[in-house]
Amino acid sequence: MVNVLLPVSTIWWREIIRFYRQRSRLLSAIAQPLVFWILIGSGLSASFQPSGQSKETTYIEYFYPGIVVLVLLFTAIFATISVVNERREGFLQGVLIAPVARWSIVLGQALGGTTLALLQGVLLLFLAPLIGIRFGLSSLCLTIGVMVILAFGLTNLGLIIAWRMDSSQGFHAIMNLILIPIWLLSGAFFPSIGAPSWLAWVMKLNPLTYGVTAFRNSLYLDTATINGNMPTLGFSILIISLFCILTYLGATYTASTKTV
Repeated sequence: MVNVLLPVSTIWWREIIRFYRQRSRLLSAIAQPLVFWILIGSGLSASFQPSGQSKETTYIEYFYPGIVVLVLLFTAIFATISVVNERREGFLQGVLIAPVARWSIVLGQALGGTTLALLQGVLLLFLAPLIGIRFGLSSLCLTIGVMVILAFGLTNLGLIIAWRMDSSQGFHAIMNLILIPIWLLSGAFFPSIGAPSWLAWVMKLNPLTYGVTAFRNSLYLDTATINGNMPTLGFSILIISLFCILTYLGATYTASTKTV
């Protein structure tokens, strides 16, 4: 058991130490989503009433869960760029020749990215009362649980790409091509209700849609204002849990077949 936990905890801790030494990442990961939230949310709040939402729900309140998910997305995905850098620096070669399983290496990397994403997401989570969202202990615990599942899945998604890339420029290009569309089509920016049928189907096939839905519904768990037209909270959590498992298996497979 110790032989399994040691490489996992060592790689996880290394990710935390690297983040502590590069604290500008905290500002950059939160500042951009906050600017989006304030500028876009404020600009559209007077003219855009989200379909299927109560009239009391302002657009800036509707947009808030999407912004928190955006922080998780950016932090989790771009934390995995360390794989590309470590390959170039030679550290990854040293790890791969060690007598440890590839799945434990991937797990340590995934837990490191998940921890960093969760820390930054929780900081933004406590801005919710400022826009009128009130949640109790059960709602808070469930919301953080959803954030953990979502961050873990997104980190593994980043690892699947990062283990295949040889340059940070290529990694950024691929991830930007993936990140923005899956976020825009997740219900974070606009709901699927009222969208063209083909676009609504694309949103239903997007796993991040269920992450945003689970996060939004868990926020309102104690106030019983969950929109019944959206996928249920339990079903959404099931989908993102499956997403977690599949992306972790995919990242492990990619790492197992990759020669450095």
